[in-house]
Amino acid sequence: MSGELSYLQQRLKDWEIRRENWGGPLYRGRATPRSTDITLMSNDYLALGGHPAVLEAQVRSLRTHGNGALMSGAFTGDTDPLRRLETELADWLAAPAVMLCQSGWAANVGLIQAICPPGGPVYVDELAHASLWEGIAAARAVARPFAHNDTEHLERAIRQYGPGLIAFDTLYSVTGDLCPLLELTAVAARTGSDLIADESHTLGVVGHRGAGLVTSLGLTDKVAYRTASLAKAFAGRAGLVACTEEIAGYLPYHALGAVFSSTLLPHDVAGLTAALDVLVHADDRRKRLDGNSRILREGLTALGYNVTPSESQIIPLRPGTEPGVRRLQQALDARGVFGAAFVPPSVPARRCVQRLSVHSELTAADLDRILAGCAAVRDEVGLWDWKSTRRPAAHR
Repeated sequence: MSGELSYLQQRLKDWEIRRENWGGPLYRGRATPRSTDITLMSNDYLALGGHPAVLEAQVRSLRTHGNGALMSGAFTGDTDPLRRLETELADWLAAPAVMLCQSGWAANVGLIQAICPPGGPVYVDELAHASLWEGIAAARAVARPFAHNDTEHLERAIRQYGPGLIAFDTLYSVTGDLCPLLELTAVAARTGSDLIADESHTLGVVGHRGAGLVTSLGLTDKVAYRTASLAKAFAGRAGLVACTEEIAGYLPYHALGAVFSSTLLPHDVAGLTAALDVLVHADDRRKRLDGNSRILREGLTALGYNVTPSESQIIPLRPGTEPGVRRLQQALDARGVFGAAFVPPSVPARRCVQRLSVHSELTAADLDRILAGCAAVRDEVGLWDWKSTRRPAAHR
């Protein structure tokens, strides 16, 4: 017991020192965005969080159903609106079936825990979301990491340790780059392995009607499992697993998070249903999102920021160290540009970033203000000394 207390006390001490260094909790200090500031912390990429149709559906549900039965998802009946939403999502994703659960975390952890045998290999991209790694631990499986987006490394590992599951993100939440999905499906086919593609940051954003990377590339029959958090472009709270009907019927009774957590609330389901109706027709928002993201990536590059490998609405500014991110965050906050700090345990100690999450409703004036803020702080934050910086001739 004394060892446990000593361990906890040391962790609490380290955390307090870290908070003091940052100036407050959540790495933000005293600063909070005002209505006139530009907030680039949210993953609400299509700006549906305040959409009238979504809000009205949630309000109607709350007034009609309250918070519902508050029971385990294992007891959800076949006539529940949640089941209807699962069917609509499956049709949208061109998937045999969809199972909804409480979060993207629960989807990944529960899926791997329920389908992977103890001791079985799971080949996981080194930058894959923490929930995929936690699912491997919950299954008592063996994590076999492969270098980020390196399919040759992946295939060598499978040849050495045997076929298994291959887990990865379709769009990486810190670096902003897409996975090499065509190559991954080819490796899976050659080695007899199954794919788990986490589409959290591509659903709603990529492809026809926003149905994600797998669907956009016509690979729905090549990817055994698709998972996602619906707290991104859907602007709600839920997770999904797209899979066969047999697996979808099995998971609610074997994925421990589904069994031992309460099901989605009625207003969650109502809001997600309304969001899906808006999202499938939101090509204009997707076009604006793509344009806004491209303008910022190109503008930041011209200013001397190295935002590679981003090719999406997720744009990392890469000081590398935690003190460097702290300086950058505070400097941009002071100019009304609020991003999100990614430091340990979210990223390795030398790969700290300030992430800018773009959304579709940023105006030309907003984009100009973001770039002006990033231009103004370059010397203040020591941009030219960052290891990530590709120095132009004038600064070599």
